[in-house]
Amino acid sequence: MNEGGFFGEYGGRYVAEVLRGPLENLENEFRLAQTDEAFFSELENLRRNFIGRPTPLLPALNASSSIGGADIYIKLEGLANTGAHKINNAIGQALLAKRMGKTRVIAESGAGQHGVACAAACARLKIDCVVYMGEEDIRRQRPNVYWMKLYGAEVKSVSSGTRTLKDSVNAALRDWASSWENTHYLLGSALGPSPFPDMVRSFQSVIGRETKAQLGDVTPDALVACVGGGSNAIGFFEPYLEGVRPILLGAEAGGRGAGIGNNASRISGDGRISIVHGYKSRFLVDLDGQVLPTHSISAGLDYPGIGPQLAYLAESGRIRFVSVRDDEALEALKFFAIEEGLIFAMESAHAGAAAITLARSLGPGKTVVVNMSGRGDKDIFISAAALDGPAWKTFLREQSITEEDS
Repeated sequence: MNEGGFFGEYGGRYVAEVLRGPLENLENEFRLAQTDEAFFSELENLRRNFIGRPTPLLPALNASSSIGGADIYIKLEGLANTGAHKINNAIGQALLAKRMGKTRVIAESGAGQHGVACAAACARLKIDCVVYMGEEDIRRQRPNVYWMKLYGAEVKSVSSGTRTLKDSVNAALRDWASSWENTHYLLGSALGPSPFPDMVRSFQSVIGRETKAQLGDVTPDALVACVGGGSNAIGFFEPYLEGVRPILLGAEAGGRGAGIGNNASRISGDGRISIVHGYKSRFLVDLDGQVLPTHSISAGLDYPGIGPQLAYLAESGRIRFVSVRDDEALEALKFFAIEEGLIFAMESAHAGAAAITLARSLGPGKTVVVNMSGRGDKDIFISAAALDGPAWKTFLREQSITEEDS
C-alpha cells in the first residue's frame, strides 16, 4: 500500500470532510494497537477460546478421488464460532473499538453473517450493536436476522435503492458521520475508505497464516476463495501474495449469466474503474458512474464493487478471477455435501465450484486448497428452495398453517 491508502491507483479515502477526522483517528488507533502486546494477547485469547481457532484444514480425500485430479484441501472457516470467517474481523475491530473507548458499534450486512459476527462479538465485549441490512437481504437471510437479535443487536431495515448491501453501507456511513465520537463503524469487508482495507486484511490474515502452517511440508499449487467484497479471499491469500506461486484464484458471482443485472462479476465481467463508498476500485457502474443492479444466489456476493487491493492484484496478474454461475455453485454445494459431509455456504460454494474445475485441469500430483469461508445453515431458505422446491414449499405452507392454528 502506498501513502494515502492506495494500492497502485486503487483505494484511497474519498469521503466528505465530516468523515476525514474519524478515519484519521481510526488509522492512528489501529497503528498503535498493532504495536500493543496487551491488545494482541487479548485478541489471541479471543481467537482461541471464543472463535475456536485454529480451524481445521481437511484433506478432501473423497472429493479428490471422485474428481481424479489434484488433491483438494478445505480450510474449514465454517467451524468458527458464528459459522464463518466474518468473526475474525468482527472480534478484532470490536476489541479495537473497546480500546478506543467506543460504547456503540454499527455495521452493515448483506448475507447476514457479518451482522451475526458483529452481534456476537459485541455481546462478548459488552458493546451496543446496530446492524443495517437491506430489506431484500433480510427477506433472504431471515435465520441470520433472528440470530443477530438473539445476541442483543438492533437490526435496522434499509428500504432505499436496491435494498441490498450497497444501500446498507450508505446507511451505516450516514450514521457514523453523526455519531463517530462514541461509535465505531465495523465495516465487514476489505473495502471502503482507508484504513478499512488494511484493517480487515490484517484481522483476516489469520486464515492464510494458519493454512500455511497446517500444510507443513506440502506446497500448494493453488488457493481458491470466493470474492464478494473480498475479506475472506485477501485474508486467505495474504501469506502468498509475494512471488508468482501458488496460483491464487478468486471466484466471483456469475449469477444467471452475462448481461446487466444478471451477475456481480467485477473483474471477470464488466467492471469499470470508479469511486463508490469512499474508495476507488472496479465496480459494476454505467458510463455515468451510477451503480448497476447485480444478482447472485448468494447474498454475500452481490456487492457491485471489489476491495481495492484485490483490484490491484488482479490488474498486476497476481490473482486470477473466474465467474461461477448460480447453477454451478448449487452443483458444488451438493458435491461437497455428498462427498465430504460438508455443507458450504452459497458464497463458499462458488469457490468450491472453481476448485473442482481447477483440480481437474491441474491433474494428479498437484494440490488445491479451497477456503470454505462459511457453512450453509444460513442459506436453507435459498438452497432448499432451489434444490428441493416442491417439498420445501409444502413444508413452509404447512408450517404457516400450524402457526396460524396455534
